Amino acid sequence: MNIVFLDADTIGSDIDLTVFEKLGDVTCYGFSTPQEMRERAADADILVLNKMPANETTLDKASRLKLICVAATGTNNLDKAYLEKRGIAWRNVAGYSTECVTQHTFALLFYLLEKLPYYDSFVKSGSYAGSTAFTHFTNIFHEIHGMTWGIIGLGAIGQRVAQIASMFGCQVIYYSTTGKNNQPQYERTSLAELLSRSDIISVHAPLTEQTEGLIDKKAFHQMKKSAIFLNLGRGPIVVEQDLADALNAGELAAAGLDVLCEEPMRADSPLLSIQDSGRLIITPHIAWAGAETRRRLTDTIWHQIEDFQASMQAYSPNTQSSPV
Repeated sequence: MNIVFLDADTIGSDIDLTVFEKLGDVTCYGFSTPQEMRERAADADILVLNKMPANETTLDKASRLKLICVAATGTNNLDKAYLEKRGIAWRNVAGYSTECVTQHTFALLFYLLEKLPYYDSFVKSGSYAGSTAFTHFTNIFHEIHGMTWGIIGLGAIGQRVAQIASMFGCQVIYYSTTGKNNQPQYERTSLAELLSRSDIISVHAPLTEQTEGLIDKKAFHQMKKSAIFLNLGRGPIVVEQDLADALNAGELAAAGLDVLCEEPMRADSPLLSIQDSGRLIITPHIAWAGAETRRRLTDTIWHQIEDFQASMQAYSPNTQSSPV
């Protein structure tokens, strides 16, 4: 089988993909445009992609295509109705990044909560070397023990964040974006109540019709001025202009983001005007990207392809049943 990676660079050049050669003939492209994808998919039996759109326009020449593996959890880039009509199977990878995204959530929090940009600058500027006191108290921070942590989206990642936040002594409350998630060990609230009560708010929800633009001007008005807001779900859940306005107006203390409405970031993003890292830190969609996490991702895809090939052989018309 011909296995084609359309945007292998989204997995990282440090991840060895030659192991896939055990499953077929492998062609790797670092990135592809939708126009290039149309040609590159033409002879593929299996496509591995991350952000590339899989639809009638990009796949009309892919007459041999049998399987699409998405190197991610989200599948918004797949036209599933078209794939079903063509009889093209698809797989995504769920649960592989839970630990890494949880880790990054706390990294962003502590960076902001403990005023680390300020204290790092204080030391590196030479001010600490010239100080008469061994401790510097100017920029006060607080313990998270006893704080209320509001989680928007209590799926696998949200639950892991909740578990660790509880271990730090936080009171965890959550808002179910679907209205269907019930976790009795945590208090479920309305969105408005979560926003008004929480000292820390983190988003771990998928992008849906219900969540797009959920955190807007009204939502920021409802938050405490001392609140820290974190988005590790999907960028369009947050109205970025409203976030920039809220930070500039002092309506919340700080924000940490790993996802944006457009990635890579727009050159005219309103968030670029905020250069104070103590109020805003943005990382370039790296929360999922630990080395172990990406190896787990590709290992899962390898097994998905192996299982798919085995199932095809099992149902091949040339396969003969063993005598009983």
